Amino acid sequence: MKKLIAIAAGGDSAEEEISLLSAQTVLDNIDTNLFEAVLVKMRFGKWEAHYRDTVINIDKNDFSIELDDKKRYFDYIFIAIHGTPGEDGKLQAYFDLLKLPYSSPNHIGATLTFNKWYCNTLLKQLDFSVAKSMYLRRNEKFNSQNIIDNLGLPCFVKPCSCGSSYGVSKVKKAEDLATAIRKAFEYDHEIMIESQLSGKELTCGVYRDQGEVKALPITEIIPKGEFFDYAAKYQGDSQEITPARIDDEMTLKIQQIAKAVYDKLDMRGIVRVDFMLVDETPYIIELNAVPGLSPNSLVPQQIRAAGLSLTDFFTTIIQETIKD
Repeated sequence: MKKLIAIAAGGDSAEEEISLLSAQTVLDNIDTNLFEAVLVKMRFGKWEAHYRDTVINIDKNDFSIELDDKKRYFDYIFIAIHGTPGEDGKLQAYFDLLKLPYSSPNHIGATLTFNKWYCNTLLKQLDFSVAKSMYLRRNEKFNSQNIIDNLGLPCFVKPCSCGSSYGVSKVKKAEDLATAIRKAFEYDHEIMIESQLSGKELTCGVYRDQGEVKALPITEIIPKGEFFDYAAKYQGDSQEITPARIDDEMTLKIQQIAKAVYDKLDMRGIVRVDFMLVDETPYIIELNAVPGLSPNSLVPQQIRAAGLSLTDFFTTIIQETIKD
């Protein structure tokens, strides 16, 4: 009998649109010989299954649906929600309570990677290279000159827990710092200010296949603007080259770092590790525990470059995480 798979999409953040594109990619490429997939849209507490042109409310007590006067239980959830509640650990904790398997890191791993400050702090303690940064909470007093003295200019101001580059600013002049901080606080109550790393921007997808941690080909990102912002990610304002134009030795080094991070932080499913290569040192920028999966997103580009089909890849992710 086919496994009944819920593809969780939507979410409560500004990334809803991207999430729906990712979920559609999974739905379009799921192996229908093995799985029966149902799109489940979640938005501000309204959870609905879209099944054969019918919209059915989800019973949140056990994450089930009523089909043909029969209660159906999902065997597995493929989480394609970027932002809350799919990328910050909330859904993972809920599914853990129900003992339902899912495609992403567990709630601890998701919570950790979703907060850029906490994640980078831990990575630094584990001896991985990260940019120098400072942390601020909303309504906390700050001294712009002190920040600039510590981090220099240009620097980046980022919400700690928000993806798709929402609220991110590159600050070149001291008088623009306070405005960038206010902008970041519109998206989160915690922000981080990070020194600029000048180099080659790279990213690498990592996953587990038959128990072995594997790295996908590396993508080189060349944004047309100041950095890899929303327009660069989703509106074509960047050049993305897979495999990246780096030598074999550096490719292996970055893939080994990405796999080590995946292993050290006990990741699951497909995780994307973003880097800035400065001279010969790869600095980790951030981790994406639920990376974009739309047809033009980075991970699908890497899957194709590896000579894999999306169908086979998604099957691998499901089979590896359904047994955990």
